[in-house]
Amino acid sequence: MALEVGIVGLPNSGKTTLFNALTRAGAEITAYASVTEKPNVGMAAIADDRLQQLAELVSARKVTPAAIRVVDVPGTGPQLLGNLRQVDAILAVLDGFSPDATPADDLETLQLELLVADRDHVERRHERVSKEAKSGDASKRAELELLTTLLAHLDAGRTLADWPGELPGELDPLTTKPLLAVENGPGGIDCKLEAELADLPDEEAAEFRDRPSALDEVVRRLKDALGLIAFFTAGDKETRAWTLRQGQTALEAAATVHTDIARGFIRCEVISADDLVEAGSHAEAARRGTQRLEGKTYVVADGDVLNVRFNV
Repeated sequence: MALEVGIVGLPNSGKTTLFNALTRAGAEITAYASVTEKPNVGMAAIADDRLQQLAELVSARKVTPAAIRVVDVPGTGPQLLGNLRQVDAILAVLDGFSPDATPADDLETLQLELLVADRDHVERRHERVSKEAKSGDASKRAELELLTTLLAHLDAGRTLADWPGELPGELDPLTTKPLLAVENGPGGIDCKLEAELADLPDEEAAEFRDRPSALDEVVRRLKDALGLIAFFTAGDKETRAWTLRQGQTALEAAATVHTDIARGFIRCEVISADDLVEAGSHAEAARRGTQRLEGKTYVVADGDVLNVRFNV
């Protein structure tokens, strides 16, 4: 399953415009939102020059980039922000175009909104556990005591990210997630321009830019914040990029491709994308000794091309 990023922003900050630029989903842009509106969901491709090089090498009929799932909630407030509890990181869009724009103040406001949403989340959990603790369950009593302390911690203006101890597993805090700020304006990224260019073919869009795509930089920052690496599977039917967390193994990479492949894992052929492109073929790479066999516990490196041998 792709990792998820949630987009937040104050009204008219350009967050849905950025969502459309990243995902090409064409979501409707409105000035105001209601709690009945559903979040916009789309996929943002991760640009990687190595993917196309590998695809050309094996004459792939289909090329599929790695992607991050993006969720755009229609507004702020505890109920709406609660839709982001399962995301892995949060992207905060700040207004940098308005005449009286103050991006730093907007970021502080959004951080406060996330804090309030977390407090609301903890308070609702506290109410639920306080009823369950009346049964005499020792674990519920212990959790109730911890939640009471957490509420005091939040009421003091601190976030759950500042909490020094372990949080209850049932909580899904927003303030503990990586938060990346993107200014929509001259000091950052022109979301409207990027959304318009996203509708053009890549070659045509490149002609309008005087620098690399700002969207690619946003995705790169997200990739770094989430601690992601890319690995590849290269075949003539499809050459594809995938994401893993840094430190994950060949077995976990196999499970990312398909659970059956992980279940029947035997060995994994591994070569870096650069070495494979330089060799020109798997056969030549094997002759040179740059392709090797690894087991389940091998820690996948960024840029590895994997071919898993399996038997189900």
